Amino acid sequence: REQTQVAKLQVQQQSGTAQLAQANAAGQSVLSLLQ
Repeated sequence: REQTQVAKLQVQQQSGTAQLAQANAAGQSVLSLLQ
């Protein structure tokens, strides 16, 4: 049971990190458009 909980948390963390990276990339492309 604990293992599945840990696995869930890891997946959530990874998807959160991926979303952050995507948002970061989007922000950078917007900045480059403005320049």
